[in-house]
Amino acid sequence: MKLNLTQINYFIDILKERISNKNIIVLLRGDLASGKTTLVQKFVDSLDIKDIVTSPTFSIQSQYGENIYHYDVYNKTLQEFIALGLLEEFEKNGIHFVEWGDEKLENILKEYGFEILVVNIEKKDESREYIIES
Repeated sequence: MKLNLTQINYFIDILKERISNKNIIVLLRGDLASGKTTLVQKFVDSLDIKDIVTSPTFSIQSQYGENIYHYDVYNKTLQEFIALGLLEEFEKNGIHFVEWGDEKLENILKEYGFEILVVNIEKKDESREYIIES
């Protein structure tokens, strides 16, 4: 679905329906500045959580409210991610958004039995195209 930033709440509603309060990992894929962090910001806002959402590029992980987790693995290899103990973080109840989660991570998470949802974001001029894979 192709939307501009003012229409992103429409996609957030669809995403919330797909997630429906499950324990789930949402892998966010897209180029730099495609809107991965903005998507998490709008999702958190839609839940009336007042936390400030920023990209966890340097902290690797952020938490919003009681059960929304946000990771950025842009500068981390899969081995580094596992060595940091972040795989165990996915065992926490909640929704886990992972920016830059690649197919290697997706495959390992599936092997461990985690429920995965992939959101691909493509920049299209002043809008974004959101594609959900499950």
